Amino acid sequence: MSRPVELPHWIDVGLLPLVNLALALAVCGVVVAVVGLNPLQVLTLLVKGAFGSASGISYTLYYATTFVFTGLAVAVALHGGLFNIGGEGQALIGGLGCSLVALALGDQLPAAVLLPLMVAAAMAAGALWALVPAALQAWRGSHVVITTIMFNFIASALLAWLLVGVLKAPGSMSVETGPFPEAAHMPGMHQALAWLGIAWPRTPLNLSLLLALAAAVAVYLFLWRSRAGYALRAVGFSPDAAHYAGIRPRGQVMAGMLISGALAGLVGINELAGVQHRLLLDYVVGAGFTGIAVSLIGRNHPLGIVLASLLFGALYQGGAELAFEIPGFSRDMVTTLQGLIVLFSGAMAQVAAAPLARAWAWLRPNAAAGAGHG
Repeated sequence: MSRPVELPHWIDVGLLPLVNLALALAVCGVVVAVVGLNPLQVLTLLVKGAFGSASGISYTLYYATTFVFTGLAVAVALHGGLFNIGGEGQALIGGLGCSLVALALGDQLPAAVLLPLMVAAAMAAGALWALVPAALQAWRGSHVVITTIMFNFIASALLAWLLVGVLKAPGSMSVETGPFPEAAHMPGMHQALAWLGIAWPRTPLNLSLLLALAAAVAVYLFLWRSRAGYALRAVGFSPDAAHYAGIRPRGQVMAGMLISGALAGLVGINELAGVQHRLLLDYVVGAGFTGIAVSLIGRNHPLGIVLASLLFGALYQGGAELAFEIPGFSRDMVTTLQGLIVLFSGAMAQVAAAPLARAWAWLRPNAAAGAGHG
């Protein structure tokens, strides 16, 4: 088995992901050319669709908001040595939690009180759904990958049962709840900017974007500026060494998974409180799994996750525009690009590491020699 290539931190975190992204784009360009399309035209239209207008930027940021939540959820667990792929189910149950608060208290509380309660309920419900897999991992050794996969299916089935038999709006044929009261609506970004006198198009983008950025800052402070975060990362590096140093690995497994589930649960705020204003079936639509790719590309760092979320948000929005602009272009091509990015940034992340290491080793002596002559 080959050893991981040692690279300077700035290359490993900053340059290597960009090289992997460039490789993925190059391979996708070949695929686009094979099917008879102009790769440069496709890339130009994709970027234009994602960032070429206020509406496009808004949709890109709306998608990115969801991916920040799920990417952070995966990253926190990974720093604790846990591969939580249950973000899909935790997001579903988080949405259920915030919806129950909205439906139960929406007519009784003002928005300034209700919305924070919905955020807390979403986080608590997501954490609760991660509790059992965490406990099984900590005390019984049940692998968290298997248990979180199972809990994704259980969450989907539970939500379907509740929407069909308990929470469905009376007299409605749709598998969804009734609409949330007005106080349970997360203000749209166009509304917030209108308060500041700035005109902005009406899009799904809402103030959950600020919540996502706050979550990224909070995760950074927790992981790298707190004793609890240090303990979690120590367990992730070496549970035995951490235990020898007096850190309880079981407690850190529980803490990492609960925080991860709470972050995933916040997806419900963006999607339900911010856009749909009702609880729907399967509203997460794969965002939990996309969060895995976002975390890997972002190197499990909050800043990298925010940038990777922007990338995937641009792919989602730009891909939708491409489907309208280019006859014969389908969303399957965007899915192909996403898959290639995941391939090069995940399974093949170290392919470019060896050439970069050789280039750095060649440049470093030359730079030193140049400095000596100077």
